[in-house]
Amino acid sequence: MRLISKELLKVRWLALMAALVLPSFAQSQESDLGNWMIYIGSKQINQKWNLHHEVQYRNYNFAGDLEQLLLRTGLGYTFNEGKHNALLGYGYILSENYTGNGDEKDAVHENRIFQQFTAKDKIGSVKLLHRYRFEQRFVERDFKMRFRYFLAINIPLFSRDAIDHTFYLSVYNEIFLNTAAPVFDRNRLYGGLGYHLNQNIRFEFGYMNQFFENSSRDQLNMVALVNF
Repeated sequence: MRLISKELLKVRWLALMAALVLPSFAQSQESDLGNWMIYIGSKQINQKWNLHHEVQYRNYNFAGDLEQLLLRTGLGYTFNEGKHNALLGYGYILSENYTGNGDEKDAVHENRIFQQFTAKDKIGSVKLLHRYRFEQRFVERDFKMRFRYFLAINIPLFSRDAIDHTFYLSVYNEIFLNTAAPVFDRNRLYGGLGYHLNQNIRFEFGYMNQFFENSSRDQLNMVALVNF
């Protein structure tokens, strides 16, 4: 009986992975490779409150051709024995968009206010994270709003008990929906390998496909996550 339940759980995870991966292969889109270098940190003020801070340096190529610089911060409140967190945040985004076929770029500045709710869950040793985020975006003279849903799955490798010096698989999917037409904004699908240096620091290296209605981008992701 116990063996059957384990096999059933494996089948469910494979079905979930397929559901996440198949939409990206269903798109007939052109694609090119870039690289995102990401730092995500959280400072515990006390047992309930935390300060979020984040820097993302996104490149059209591996490094040196800036696509976007993203700075984000926020104040969060944790409850329900650490499983849930509500956060109010602010972000500044500098985008450098190519104009036409030449090497000239157009700089676009965005100020963003966002509210988010995260919920942690666990099935055996597999960790799940749900994140719901609502954004109010001030892009130059335009005002836009967007909803995002993020589902992340972390699967430990080799060791199922210890956290220090352990590897894990990281998979996530995030969909972006506008409040005005066109409703579909983009979808991000990611898979990578993570490493827990200790309980507070982990690193990830992975591949992400970001697809829009008529195009897509491929990115390598180099991520550092720090809690202190």
